[in-house]
Amino acid sequence: MTADAPPGEPLVPPAGDEATLLDLFDVVVARHPDAEAIVECTGVDADGSPRTRRVTFGQLAAAADTLAGQFVAEGVRPGDVVAIALPSGIDYAVAHHAALRAGAVATGINPRLGPTERAHILGATQPARVVDTPPGDVDALAAAGDPQRRRVSPTATDAVCIVWTGGTTGVPKGVVFDHRCQATMAAAAGPLSAMGDRRLSPLPFAHVGTMTRVWDEWSHLITTVVTPTPWTPDATAALLLAEGVTVCQGVPTQYALLCDHLDAAGIGASRLGHLRIAGIGGARIPPDLVLRIEATLGAPVIARYASTESCVATGTTPGDPVGVVCTTVGRTTGPVEMCVADDVGNPLPRGPEHVGRVCVRSRATMRGYVPSVATDPSSAPPTPVDPNGWLDTGDLGWVGEDGNLRLVGRTTEMYIRGGYNIYPAEVENTLASLGGVASVAVVGATAPGSRLGEIGVAFVVPADPADPPHADAVRTHVADHLAGYKVPDIVVVTDHLPLTTLGKVDKRALQPSADDHASTWQRSTADTTDTRSAS
Repeated sequence: MTADAPPGEPLVPPAGDEATLLDLFDVVVARHPDAEAIVECTGVDADGSPRTRRVTFGQLAAAADTLAGQFVAEGVRPGDVVAIALPSGIDYAVAHHAALRAGAVATGINPRLGPTERAHILGATQPARVVDTPPGDVDALAAAGDPQRRRVSPTATDAVCIVWTGGTTGVPKGVVFDHRCQATMAAAAGPLSAMGDRRLSPLPFAHVGTMTRVWDEWSHLITTVVTPTPWTPDATAALLLAEGVTVCQGVPTQYALLCDHLDAAGIGASRLGHLRIAGIGGARIPPDLVLRIEATLGAPVIARYASTESCVATGTTPGDPVGVVCTTVGRTTGPVEMCVADDVGNPLPRGPEHVGRVCVRSRATMRGYVPSVATDPSSAPPTPVDPNGWLDTGDLGWVGEDGNLRLVGRTTEMYIRGGYNIYPAEVENTLASLGGVASVAVVGATAPGSRLGEIGVAFVVPADPADPPHADAVRTHVADHLAGYKVPDIVVVTDHLPLTTLGKVDKRALQPSADDHASTWQRSTADTTDTRSAS
């Protein structure tokens, strides 16, 4: 059983389309100052109960006001950048809100980034202030602050945050959002947001899934329940039980580990009746795991899709069949439009034979990229948004007759084998349903001396390392579902797939290994499983 969504309509500032986050903050602080804004888990005690820090919306606003005053006194001016290099949690949120209240543009530096990536962000933004230590005792900061003080008078089109792309195709790009982007995102949040939700947050706060959700969280009075870093299944389970979490979020690997923990502890769905949604994004999920999650947690699984630049795009809905959740990323919600277009921007018909560029349009879309050198505006990367507001996400896909979007890969990931275009995501989605496969990534690589040009290399992580699937089984499974030319030529069994700092498979890191395997490939050896490491 799942709990019904809390009643009520989202809070809306009286200024309408011209409203800013500060207008929304005033409404929330005036009406619901004691509602919990953030619960931060710092660990689990021996008895299994989570150790937590807590802050209400009123306390968060007051503490941020005090810190904003310090920023202003130090010379931070409206439009300046404030960089936040803190772990996810209350301290990060105070610094983020302080930047907003000082009229500055907040940007996060994921603690997992390396020195080169960090230096790139600092060099591109030239921040007026870098917050890399906790700002101080939150209770003391809140006691000294006025949660409704106005230090600046922003407009709805002023920039509020910069979010960095994953850097899987080069150095990260800084994506700029304004107040109105945040308001539109909240209107398009769909089933992941309901009034009074208590939403689990396993993502880094520097991620687009947090930086652009401030309006969403405040307008819906959502309590953000932060998992500890590093993420652990026992802490997550403890939070689900103790905090009455209504929306769980994570990637397939996290859900599998969580289900293992709950099963071992004898914790069933009857104890999680408050949970109404299990959200997943950023990775494909096999059908058996969807069924297991729904049985163990007692909540429907929904898949969400967006690029950093789009902020929000599509998603499945509760009640969608398992096949839809596993093979599609759903439909648009709220004020978001989506189409699949050819290379010159013409919309394509529905159907698997009409693969094209996935384009989305909404006011939640990025306002532009940050210049690579802050003093030279001409150095900003070219925008992927056309004059009509359509954003080319860089993803390839097709829309079925049911209106659901199917992704088949990135434009940069497609490879050409013997004259045929191969979209890795299509092969990966197919292999996700093969028993014994925990995760898989397919990469194209040049085969020297072969008339095929490029071939497919499938990196497979087995569910049981002692009993990995054989290359014959992998190739046969693909051949049973897809055209023969889409069957991987090489199967590499590995114990893990490299991930980016945002938890996505890092195919750039896999490419050298794929090239190495392809350099010695011959058709006669294509059916042997190569068990060399993928990294």
